[in-house]
Amino acid sequence: MRLEGKVALISGGARGMGAAEAKLFSREGAKVVIADVLEAEGRQTEAEINEMGGDAIFVTLDVTKQSDWDAAISKTIEQFGKLDVIVNNAGIASRVSIEETTVEEWDRILDINSKGVFLGTKAAIIQMKSQGAGGSVINISSISGNVGQDTVAAAYNASKGAVRIFSKSAAIQYARGYKGQHDPSWADSDSHDPSRLGRR
Repeated sequence: MRLEGKVALISGGARGMGAAEAKLFSREGAKVVIADVLEAEGRQTEAEINEMGGDAIFVTLDVTKQSDWDAAISKTIEQFGKLDVIVNNAGIASRVSIEETTVEEWDRILDINSKGVFLGTKAAIIQMKSQGAGGSVINISSISGNVGQDTVAAAYNASKGAVRIFSKSAAIQYARGYKGQHDPSWADSDSHDPSRLGRR
């Protein structure tokens, strides 16, 4: 198993892509921290992983709050003793046009999708450096971060573009090995379901 002995924290890990990532990491031998604002779904994913013989815990995490990140990292260390991998997966989408996008909606999308990645990356690097070892920081961007798509809002495209260039900048700054980025093209997940926007 490729992740045997590793500890991974996945933001937005309660459902959708995040839950799939958590289960995959567990199957590869990692101990998994499912971090999300969605407690019921997060507890369910935690139970499913543990029932399959994995080792997972759920922690409440609002990715826009540094205090939540500090608490999530502390809980990870308390439970598993270290942090090797973080996946900054949490995100929301929108399909409204620019003229229909309110300032509040713009801020909400950028806060979760971009600021959340910054806070998660910062918290993980501080912890990993304190351990005296490298680690993996995986930021989930999107094909929308490369080319603006008309299937999602401009605010979403902008937020994922920010993740992309932030990840490149962090990779340069921490060239000895903390960074990675993944750009999925399209995933059938709740973040793209208009009836569920804002709940991830």
